[in-house]
Amino acid sequence: MKEAKSKTAASGKKVANVVPFEQDARFYLQKGMFYYQKNRSDKALRFFRKAVSVEPKNPFTHYNLACVLSKLGRLKEANKIFLHIVSELDGMMADCYFLLAINYGMLEDLDKSREYLMRYLQEEPEGEMSAEAIELLTSIDEDFAFTGFPAYSERDLALEKVLQAGRAEELNRLYSSSQGFRRALSNRLYHGSDQFKEDIIRFYGAMNGLGAEQTLREFVKNPWIKERFRQLALLELKGMEGCNKVQIFVNGERQELDLENYQNEKPAWRKEWQQVLDCTMKNMRRSDCYAEGFFVDVQAIWSDFINTVYPQTPRIVKTATWAAALEYSLARFHFLNITQKELAEEYGVSVTSISDKYQKINEILQIDEKGHRNMLDYLKSEYD
Repeated sequence: MKEAKSKTAASGKKVANVVPFEQDARFYLQKGMFYYQKNRSDKALRFFRKAVSVEPKNPFTHYNLACVLSKLGRLKEANKIFLHIVSELDGMMADCYFLLAINYGMLEDLDKSREYLMRYLQEEPEGEMSAEAIELLTSIDEDFAFTGFPAYSERDLALEKVLQAGRAEELNRLYSSSQGFRRALSNRLYHGSDQFKEDIIRFYGAMNGLGAEQTLREFVKNPWIKERFRQLALLELKGMEGCNKVQIFVNGERQELDLENYQNEKPAWRKEWQQVLDCTMKNMRRSDCYAEGFFVDVQAIWSDFINTVYPQTPRIVKTATWAAALEYSLARFHFLNITQKELAEEYGVSVTSISDKYQKINEILQIDEKGHRNMLDYLKSEYD
């Protein structure tokens, strides 16, 4: 070193002893976490702020700073940063909404806490903290049991997504620990969408506990529920250990049913039902634009419709009208570019009659809703 330094000096050129360089944000984040773990919050914050100054457009540097501020009890400062992240840097960082809700809860601003819990569930209905968000909502607001809300709301959608995500441990914990969650499920069993009711009935069957059994027992006794849901609930009860007999409402009175001998009643297939299906498939083959899988699907749609409405099956007066409505149901389910007007011309029926019969099918099977879900799943798979 001395020799090199003397040669440089002899040349008359000035050389710095230290070469300066700028550390990246990761270095400062690591230093910040080191001091935070050592309970040196003053130095930790200094390094976290330095990370933000080095990469001011990086939402993660801001996020880490806000998390540390939250843990240190500086909640208002943290909330400003969380809001800055979702409004200016990255609106997809939904975890910020959840942490905003936590902080506002600590600040005893329950209206804000409720608002951001709902926002988190809207953005991440199947997120890692969705079950916790619903649990917090039920503890903040007993009205989360949906009393006084429309038949299908954003809260229903959030709860439905949690059920569909199927994380058994989280759902079991919620059901066991949260009275509001149990009340919400029970309420929506009577007032939710048809698909939502099916999800809840199956959830109760999977729980196989005394509370779930009692809820389904009360449900099947109700004279106002649809027969398809009564049958589904009876099958779930039949699968519960020790549940042998239940009361149901039949022909204007309550009767005792022995579940050991209970079988889900299926209709004997009628000639006019097959004629509708044959007419539909004949027209589909004539168009020569359907892959073979579509023929399987159209049979499944028609069979599901008949089995679901049985024994209140529709009277088939004009086969072609129901056949056109069935093909339109298939088109809606798969988002195919086929209109009622085109089908009316092909089948020789009116657009109004197709619309009327399709509405009956859609009301029972929720074709539009399921088709929308299929499209979202497809787009998500393409994106992934």
